[in-house]
Amino acid sequence: MIRVESVTKEYRSGRGYVKALNEVSLNIEEGTITAITGKSGSGKTTLLNCIGGLESPEQGSVTCFGSNLSALSRKALCLFQRRHVGFVFQHGNLLSYLTVFENIAFPLALNGIEGKKKAKRIEALLHRIGLSKAGAALPHELSGGEIQRVSVARAMAHWPKMLLADEPTASLDSDTGRSLIRFMFEMGREQGCTIVFSTHDLEIIELADNRIYIRDGSLEG
Repeated sequence: MIRVESVTKEYRSGRGYVKALNEVSLNIEEGTITAITGKSGSGKTTLLNCIGGLESPEQGSVTCFGSNLSALSRKALCLFQRRHVGFVFQHGNLLSYLTVFENIAFPLALNGIEGKKKAKRIEALLHRIGLSKAGAALPHELSGGEIQRVSVARAMAHWPKMLLADEPTASLDSDTGRSLIRFMFEMGREQGCTIVFSTHDLEIIELADNRIYIRDGSLEG
């Protein structure tokens, strides 16, 4: 269970403070797929970042699988993220100096998974995303869709409890985007992973179990 309780998040600007989230409360059941939608600047990314512990709210709390993220020390939070969270960003955010194989290996190495188990996992993921022969390629040699597939594989490599994806299809064409989302959902369901993602794409939103609409930092409906 992911529980967001009365979360408020503010940012300082040239005009004072801007309230990105305003007393947002919601529950997300474990193993479900949730889409967060709203206009640009509505607070979608901030909400995802708070759920994943990338940002801390000024008020309220976020509890993921029994852990109150605000109460964790910096070290404990990093450990929680390393073990239990996978992140997919809008432009992939692959490490440019690492090969495809090495990018996917990164979260496995952080979690102490090495040797044959690591190699077998990476080979299986490369096959699953249709890039079995691209393990030695660098990110600049990939298409946008391939980069995002590798990004999802990397995020899912260490069997996380939660996958957070921020506009993962925004830079992709419609067909490639739908294919990526289906792959992400299939992997999530197979691994029992809770998925929370933001998007503007209505077709993709319809594939989710739950939909959250946010406007000016507040939930609608």
